[in-house]
Amino acid sequence: MSRDRLTGALGSWRAALRIARREALRARGRTALVLAMITLPVLALTFVAVSADMAELTRAERIERRLGTADAELRWVAEDAVTQEAWGETYWARQGEAVTRTRPVAAAEVATLLPAGSRATEVRWWVPFDVRVDDRNETFPARVLDLTDPLARSLVRLRAGRVPAAPDEIALSDPARDRLDVRVGGMVRTADGSRAYRVVGLVEFADDLRELVVLHPDAPVAPSEASGGSWLVDLPGPVDAALVDRLNRHGVTISSREPAPGTEAPGDDGRFALPDAETAGNATLVGGLALLEVVLLVGPAFAVGVRRRRRDLALVAVAGGDAVHLRRIVLADGLVLGGAGAALGLLLGIAAAFAGRPLVEQYVIQARSGGYRVFPAALVAIGAVAVLAGLLAALAPAWTAARQDVVDGLAGRRTVPPHRRRWLVIGVALTGLGAATAAVGAQRGGQLVILTGLVLGELGLVFTIPTLIGLFARAGRMLPLSPRIALRDASRNRSSAAPAISAVMAAVAGSVALGAYVASDDARARADWLPGMPPGHVLLTPSGPTDPQPLPATSAIADVVRAELAGAGVARLDVPVCAAPRQPDDYCVVDAVVPPDRTCPYDAEASNSPELRRRALADSRCRAPVRAPDGIHLPAVVDDGSALPGLTGAPPQEVAAAAAVLRAGGAVVTDPRLVVDGRVTVSTSRLADSAEVRATATRTIPGYALRGGLPVDRLVLSPAAAGQLDLAAEPTGYVVDTVAPPSAAQRDRLAAALRPVAPLVPEVQQEEPASDQRPVLLLLAVGSGVITVGAAGVATGLAAAEGRRDLSTLAAVGASPRVRRTLSLCQAGVIAGLGSVLGILAGLGSALIILVSFNRQYARSWPVESPYPLVMPWPTLGVLVLVPLVAMLGAALFTRSRLAVERRLD
Repeated sequence: MSRDRLTGALGSWRAALRIARREALRARGRTALVLAMITLPVLALTFVAVSADMAELTRAERIERRLGTADAELRWVAEDAVTQEAWGETYWARQGEAVTRTRPVAAAEVATLLPAGSRATEVRWWVPFDVRVDDRNETFPARVLDLTDPLARSLVRLRAGRVPAAPDEIALSDPARDRLDVRVGGMVRTADGSRAYRVVGLVEFADDLRELVVLHPDAPVAPSEASGGSWLVDLPGPVDAALVDRLNRHGVTISSREPAPGTEAPGDDGRFALPDAETAGNATLVGGLALLEVVLLVGPAFAVGVRRRRRDLALVAVAGGDAVHLRRIVLADGLVLGGAGAALGLLLGIAAAFAGRPLVEQYVIQARSGGYRVFPAALVAIGAVAVLAGLLAALAPAWTAARQDVVDGLAGRRTVPPHRRRWLVIGVALTGLGAATAAVGAQRGGQLVILTGLVLGELGLVFTIPTLIGLFARAGRMLPLSPRIALRDASRNRSSAAPAISAVMAAVAGSVALGAYVASDDARARADWLPGMPPGHVLLTPSGPTDPQPLPATSAIADVVRAELAGAGVARLDVPVCAAPRQPDDYCVVDAVVPPDRTCPYDAEASNSPELRRRALADSRCRAPVRAPDGIHLPAVVDDGSALPGLTGAPPQEVAAAAAVLRAGGAVVTDPRLVVDGRVTVSTSRLADSAEVRATATRTIPGYALRGGLPVDRLVLSPAAAGQLDLAAEPTGYVVDTVAPPSAAQRDRLAAALRPVAPLVPEVQQEEPASDQRPVLLLLAVGSGVITVGAAGVATGLAAAEGRRDLSTLAAVGASPRVRRTLSLCQAGVIAGLGSVLGILAGLGSALIILVSFNRQYARSWPVESPYPLVMPWPTLGVLVLVPLVAMLGAALFTRSRLAVERRLD
C-alpha cells in the first residue's frame, strides 16, 4: 500500500513539474519577472561567496607568497628558547614567559645557526616612510629588502623600470606612484627634507596592493623603526628536526613548505573557521529576513499566475484531481522557477566573480587572490535557499488554488475568498510577542534576542496587512473613481497586493530602524565628545623626532603664526620626562593623587551586583567632575602659566590665579577633589619597557583647581615641582590660542610657512567628532527605496495585467483613455504609499523599543553611560517620502493610455 502511494505521489509530481515547465514557457513575461527576482540575490550572494573563497588563501598559498623561491623563512622572535608549531605561525616559551627579541638581528648571527652552504637575505616587512604630500606630512608603509638578491626578487613583480640597487633609490607600487604623483626617474623627498630618493621602478607585492614603498637595505632606516622582520634562507638540504631544534633553542622559528619535523601540525589549513553560536544565529536571522523579502516580492507573481490559470486548475479538478494535486501543480511552479533562478544565478555569479576578480583584488581586498575555486558548500546552500524561496512564495497561492470553487473556475468568474480573522489575531499576537522579545533582548544586551524579536514583529505585521487593506478599501468609498478602483482591486486581490505591501514595509522598516539607531548613536557620540583643547586652537608638533634638530625659539614660531593667524598667541609646550641619568628604555608616569576620603570606594569591574551599583550611583565620590578627552590628548604638562590659555580656555581671572600658583612652584589641576587646603599630592613612577618599576616619588606641593574652561582631566606642573619629582621638561611642540578656528586653506598656508623654520605639523582641535553618518543614512534610504519602487512596479504591472477586462469594460462604457494611466498611478500609490507608511511606523517603533530598553539598562549601570537620544533619521525619511511619488510617476509614464476593447466571457 505504501509503495502504491509513493508511486502515485511521484507520478503526480512528475505531471506537476511538466505542467509547470509548460506554463513557464507559455507565460514568458511572468517567468522572466520571477527569474529576475530570484536570480539577482543568488547572483550577488554567489559573487560574494566565490570572491571570498578565492581571497581566503590556503596555508600553502600563504607560505608560497611569503617564501617565493626560498626554502624557509626564519623569524627571531625571542631571546630564550621557544617551542613552535609545525608551520611556525605560533610559538611559546619552553620555560616561563618568552622574552621578546627587540634588538636588531645581524646577518652573522643568522649564519651561525644555519648549515654550511646556506644563504640568507633579510626582509623587513614594514617600516615608516615619511614624505611631504600636498603641504602635509604623510607616512607611507615601506618594505626593506634587497631586490637584487634572487631570494627577495621572487617576492615581487616588476611592472616598470628596475629594482633599487643603491641606498638613495626606491621602488613604488602603482597606488603609491599615483599618490605621490611621480614617475619612474622622478625624485621623492622625505618630510624633513633631509634626504631625497630617486624612483627607479614600479613593483607589486601579491599580499599588498596598496600604497607601498620599497627601500634598499643600505637606506638610512633605524632598526628600531622596523617591525615584522624575517630572513629568507636557501638551504643546501631539507629542513630536519636538528635544525628546527637548534633554531628554537635560540628563539628562532622556521616556516617552510612542509611541516617542521619534530613538531605537531594542526589538522586544519587555517582557512574558514566555524563561527560562534551568536554569530551564526545573527547570520541565520539576517539571512531569514532576506529570504522573507524575496518571498514577499515573488509571491504576487505566483498569486496572479494562479488566478490566470484558474480555469486550467478547475479542469484538473473535474478530471479527478483533488486538493493535493492542485497544490502540487502550483508548488511545482515555485520549484521549477526557483531551481531555474538558482541555476542561472549561480552560473552568472561564478562568471561575474571570475571576471571581476581583478577589480575585487585591487579595490576590495587589496591583495591578489589565491587559486580559482567556487566554494561548493556555500553554493549548495545558496541554491537550496533559492529553491526554498520559490516554494515558499508559491505556498500561499497553492493553498488558495486548492480552495477555489470549481464551477466558478470553469466559468472564469473571479471569487474573492473570505479573509479569516484568525490571521489578524495571529498577526497581532506575533507583533506583540516580537516587541516584547526585542525589549527583553535590549534589556539584557542580547543581539540574537533583539533580532529574533524584530523578525517576529515583522512577521506579525505581514499577517495583519490583508485586514488593513480591507479597512482602507472601505474607507475609499468617498474617493474619486481611479483611487477607488485601485483600493478595490487591492482588497479583491489581497493574495498579490498583501505580499507586495509587506515587501515594501519590511524594506522600509529595516532602513528606518537602522537609520534611527545610527542617527541616535551619532548624536550620542557628539553629545559625549570632549575636546582636549578649546575648539579651534592649534597644536604644533614635530613631524619626526626632535633630535638632532631642537625646536626653535617660541618668538620665531610666533612671528610665522601671527602672519597667517592674526591675533593668535603662541606658547611652548613641555612634557615631563625622566631626569638624567636614565636608561634608554626608561619612561615616567605622573599622576595627581585623589585623597583617600574622596576616592570612590567601588571598583567598576567588581561592582557586578545590583546593590553595589546602586550604592555607587548614589555616592557623590563616584561622580568625577572631569574625564579624559576624546580629542587631542595631552599628558601632564610642565609650564609656568604661559600655555594655560591655549590649553584650557579658562577665564582670564582663573588663568592669572593658576599662573601665580605655578610661579610659586605648585601645580594646577582641573579636578577640585585633588586640592586639599590649597595643596595637591603628585606621584611619579619611573618604569622600564618591561613595566618594571625602577623608582617612585611622591610630593605634596601647592595646588590650584582650575574651575573654568574645558572639563578635561589635566595636570600642569611648574618647573620647580617637576624638579622635586625627579623630572625634566622636554619640549614637545607649541600651542596656539586662536581668535577664530582656522580654515583648511589657512592651515595649509601655516604648514608651508613653518616648513623653513621647523618641521611642524598643525593639528586643529575640532569642536565635534569628524564622523558623519549622513552617507550611511542615505545609503539605507536608497536601498529600501529601490526595493520599494521594484515591489510597487511588480505589483502594479501584475495588477494591470489582471485588470485588463475591467479596463475594457470602462472603455466600453465611455471612460477616458487616461483612466488606465491614472489607475496605474493609483495602484502604485496604494502599494508604495501604504507599505512606506507602515514601514516608517514599524521602523520607528522598533527603534524606540530598542533605544528605550538600552537607556533603561544604562540608567542602572555604573560607571554611568550616556543615554541614547531618539533622533529622527531625516535623510532616510526624506528619501522614503519621495519614493512612493517616484513609483507613481514611473507607473504613469510606463503605462499606455489606450487599450483595445476585449470581449468579456462572463
